[in-house]
Amino acid sequence: MKREYQANHDELTGLANRKLLILRTQEALSEAQQRKQRVGLLLDLDRFKEVNDTLGHPTGDRLLQTVAHRLTHSVRPGDLVARLGGDEFAVLLPQIRDAASAREVAARLRVALAEPMRLDGMDFDLEASVGIALFPNHAPDFELLLQRADVAMYVAKEHRTGVELYAPHKDRNSTARLSLFSELRRALVENELEMFYQPKVNLADRSAVGLEALVRWRHPQRGVLPPEEFVPMVEQSYLMRSFTHEVIEQTLPQIARWWAEGIRLPVAVNLSARELLDPTLPDIVAAGLRRHGVRPEALRLEISERVMVAEAEAITPTILALADLGVPLTLDDFGTGYYTLARLNGLPVEEIKIDESFVRQVADTPDGRLIVGSAIDLVGTLGMRAVAEGVESEHVATTMHALGCYAAQGRHFAPPLEAAAATNWLLEHGKLALPSQERTGSHG
Repeated sequence: MKREYQANHDELTGLANRKLLILRTQEALSEAQQRKQRVGLLLDLDRFKEVNDTLGHPTGDRLLQTVAHRLTHSVRPGDLVARLGGDEFAVLLPQIRDAASAREVAARLRVALAEPMRLDGMDFDLEASVGIALFPNHAPDFELLLQRADVAMYVAKEHRTGVELYAPHKDRNSTARLSLFSELRRALVENELEMFYQPKVNLADRSAVGLEALVRWRHPQRGVLPPEEFVPMVEQSYLMRSFTHEVIEQTLPQIARWWAEGIRLPVAVNLSARELLDPTLPDIVAAGLRRHGVRPEALRLEISERVMVAEAEAITPTILALADLGVPLTLDDFGTGYYTLARLNGLPVEEIKIDESFVRQVADTPDGRLIVGSAIDLVGTLGMRAVAEGVESEHVATTMHALGCYAAQGRHFAPPLEAAAATNWLLEHGKLALPSQERTGSHG
């Protein structure tokens, strides 16, 4: 009897192991043929690895035991909590009515784990990202149910939503995505990636004050693909460093050409969380600047607000190292991630780009104008400049200028352009601002 228990349970936590989870799931699935759908939940603890790496395995083990205790006390009678290994847990709900009920259980589990855990006189904050897959809606058997709960969990992690239900269109493991991934590997070798450039315009006199470099994939069959179709796939793969290298290696020579021609405007490049978590990034940027003879102020790096919210502590050393190179920094997509500007806390950010979802509101409602106006005032008080993203009409452009916004980007001025077309646009629109006009000198 004892041997059978050991064979079916995790030694550290006493929870069911994978073997018992498979057995129970198969039983539940056969019963579910006559009844309603059943649900598999997958849990993964964010930041658990840090605890193990920092404080060692004994503390990590006690943390896992606490987690196991909280999970078993948060599920309903009849539900099964299993440990699949490491910091990965699964919860089987053998009788569940619908997706909403599964979400309720998931929310309860997250709340239970969100309470700080005190070990060795220290408080630990853990978060759980929960992926839900339902039988028979999403999968007919245990393996696929687990795999699809896993996919949903990664979506929850990536979007910081906490809980996600499996959705086929978000499944990066689908055949179409796998085939696109192998093509992307080829695209990096065969130079199919290309940088487009969108001008940034001073709202006072409509002169060009900078550009943003935006990657496109010139796919041999599918035409020019926008970044949202392939960049998320790159971010989850080993291609990330090659991709970053390619973007920098294409953008810097173009900057060097423009500056040699007297078009001395900074060009911004977007950085993802994965890039900012790479400690070698400042060295890659520094080497690129030297190799192409580009001054640091000619490059600008944009960091999304979502990344600052999710990874602020982890990416701060990289941000400071980039600023030490003399490369100006911009906080992008402001207003989408609940990031308070006060939390910039001395970080060398010169510019805040207000997300287009907020910019659109200034044309529609007095409330929208009030909110955006307050944000612009705060940006100014902190000694930074505000830039509006996604400006698509003259009305929005003039309203943003009246609210105190310094510059704007958007199709009202110019869409993202190939390098040659961007050069023509810049020459036509004249009044080129020199870098000294572009820098405020209040940071960095």
